[in-house]
Amino acid sequence: MEESKILQYFEGKTILITGATGFLAKIFLEKILRLQPNVKKLFLLMRASPKVSVQQRLEEEVVGTELFRVLREECGEDFDSIISSKVVPISGDVGYENLGIVDAQLRQQMWQEIDVIVNSAATTKFDERYDIAFGINALGAMHVQDFGTKCSKLEMLLHVSTAYVHGTKLGLMPEKAICMGETLPGAKIPYFDINAEKSVIQERLRLLQSQKLSEKEITRAMKDFGIERAMLHGWPNTYVFTKAIGEMLLEKFNQNCNVVIIRPTIITSTFKDPFPGWIEGLRTLDSIFVAYGKAKIKFFVGDPESVIDLVPGDMVVNCMIAAIANSISGKGSISVYQIGSSRRNPVKYDELKWLMHRYLINNPLIDSCGKPTKVGVPVILNTMASFHNYISFHYLPFVQMLRMANIVCCNLFESSYTNAKRRINHAMRLADLYKPYLFSQAIFDDSNTENLRMRMRGSNIDMELFNFDPKCIMWDDYLLNTHFLGIAKYVLNC
Repeated sequence: MEESKILQYFEGKTILITGATGFLAKIFLEKILRLQPNVKKLFLLMRASPKVSVQQRLEEEVVGTELFRVLREECGEDFDSIISSKVVPISGDVGYENLGIVDAQLRQQMWQEIDVIVNSAATTKFDERYDIAFGINALGAMHVQDFGTKCSKLEMLLHVSTAYVHGTKLGLMPEKAICMGETLPGAKIPYFDINAEKSVIQERLRLLQSQKLSEKEITRAMKDFGIERAMLHGWPNTYVFTKAIGEMLLEKFNQNCNVVIIRPTIITSTFKDPFPGWIEGLRTLDSIFVAYGKAKIKFFVGDPESVIDLVPGDMVVNCMIAAIANSISGKGSISVYQIGSSRRNPVKYDELKWLMHRYLINNPLIDSCGKPTKVGVPVILNTMASFHNYISFHYLPFVQMLRMANIVCCNLFESSYTNAKRRINHAMRLADLYKPYLFSQAIFDDSNTENLRMRMRGSNIDMELFNFDPKCIMWDDYLLNTHFLGIAKYVLNC
């Protein structure tokens, strides 16, 4: 596992990356291009649209982002030619057979050239429409492996999952793949049948469409249906349920090549590489940070003693790279690596809450009028019952007052009433969705990941270059001076 051997592995390799416009996929792509300029080719699978080509998406959403600034500076005028010679955007979709690649000649070329597949395609919304989440997170994994069986040179399939496939179980969560048919404690049925589940989804869609509902109404119904089916099988939401199904479908693929399943916890901004603090979009707790910073919420729901398992995005990618380079000794193996911080360097929700408060006092977010937003001392509601009581006491009387005013004053307050009610319903839905993470009593075992780290420490590898050890993170420094700053700069543009 010497550094030269890690980089040497990728020399001359052709890699297919699905979900290529996603956060992790971009960090992975940038690092491979920067550290191994002799990689042969990188196929990037992404969706096209009638208005936006995959080439345009590559230029605007991938290599044109701030993430590639360091590589662009290093390459200078050669940057565009390097990208065009190494990176091939492919129009496709993991939700379809052959990954939705319609060009038969291109498929044949890919099947003959691909050495490694990195499957990072996913929809990460906790309450995504069930048919969409099932198609991408579950069937997408099956379509990727079917495509892989036709790749004559394939050595490795790396599948990005999530540590939360364990659901809401307590204690130490093992690095063990989910088996086909498995359900979790609390499930109302003892066995998961994927063919039956496909039929259930199709039948529910037919029923909704027969009722002449609008697309918006169907979407809302299918979101609720996803949560219902997840809980029926023991999982708390549609996202983790469909990601668990995706793992099940990989069970037999290791007969064709090595399979690695990477399970990150809550992914945060880059720790150091290619520079600190880069992030795209608001992830799980970041939404809470922004809502609190803009005074949209005045309370935090969760157990103050819960460990919030965070891991920087570049550490996840470093683990991916090390796992790929370390798992080439022979076909037929399947390895699971959980990458997080709860076991080696935990941070508690109560500590996180006060760090948010400390940052926002010194660096207030700007409201719609251009003025700094003042945040109050954070209130923590440590049970769902206390949350519902808080809403009932502080907000529902106000909503009822608006309702009465609306009745008396002939619709004068209708807009205020509707908006207030909508915000309360939204807050209650978010609290229910985030409950498994904010009240979590799980610690994620990372013994396999630690063994990988130990092999690296025993070699001549520059640990800064491939660092994925959470013990080196000083949470107060990272969150205050890197992560929250990154959200403000790269997400909120302030």
